[in-house]
Amino acid sequence: MIPAGARYPAPVRVGVGLPISESFRYQQIRDFALIADQGGLDSIWAADHLFHEPASGPRRGVWENWTFMTGLAEATRRVEFGPLVLCVPFRNPGMIAWQANALDEVSGGRFVVGLGAGWHEPEFAAFAFEFEHRVSLFADSLEIIAPLLRSGRVDYDGKFASGHATLWPRGPRPAGPPLMIAAFGPRMMKLTARWADRFNTAWYGRPDDKFRAEVAKLRSACAEVGRDPAEIEVSAGVTLLDDAIAATRQGDQFVTGPAEKLAEALAAWRDEGVAEVMCRPEPATAPMYELVARAAEILRNS
Repeated sequence: MIPAGARYPAPVRVGVGLPISESFRYQQIRDFALIADQGGLDSIWAADHLFHEPASGPRRGVWENWTFMTGLAEATRRVEFGPLVLCVPFRNPGMIAWQANALDEVSGGRFVVGLGAGWHEPEFAAFAFEFEHRVSLFADSLEIIAPLLRSGRVDYDGKFASGHATLWPRGPRPAGPPLMIAAFGPRMMKLTARWADRFNTAWYGRPDDKFRAEVAKLRSACAEVGRDPAEIEVSAGVTLLDDAIAATRQGDQFVTGPAEKLAEALAAWRDEGVAEVMCRPEPATAPMYELVARAAEILRNS
């Protein structure tokens, strides 16, 4: 792995985010995943929510992530996949490790354990999940998840989570699936620096000062915990809009097609030093996923 900010060997990995809201049925989502898998993309991702309750407008339903990920593990053959990112306070950390280990086995070693502390308070309130101390809960959970997946054993007592167990049987990778953490605040960055194999930040158009500031935070946190930042891959989420939607949006926190233009944006991220770009197409349609696949092919051949 190379430090953020250095040039990453071409081609940078290119993935896509999948829609998982009430607007899509599983078969549609599966079809999008197969476009990525068969079209040469590197990964597929899906958000982890129970619902989304905006400040105004109706509540939007969301399919449960882990069940859909399990289906996609069997449907696909070559792409990496994972949640972007799993809300740890919704689940027991021991069960997260057990399920991640099993899903890595089902997929033949393609699962990435994307983890986060959550942010959408109405979801927490609906089921009395811990919100106020969710970062502390996340910290205790990592003390359980990481050792179980990496060494197969945990012996930890924390204020918000405890674990005393041996994980057996083990999945296909001796050190378990990689841990990817999405983080922004100082405490979360420090946890990322300590535990993560990969760091994700989103959502962007092309590389900008906001992105570089997030990478600088990670470097600072690595210095604080005594870890080489080159040990952590950096990935970025990029919003991809079609022309009609782009015409209604302000700012530059998105990219558009055609494939050649998107390939130029992907090249800019490669040159920025990221290991992977996750494209989130809006609208989520087969032609938009095919567009990402074509852009990735152009990038590989450039």
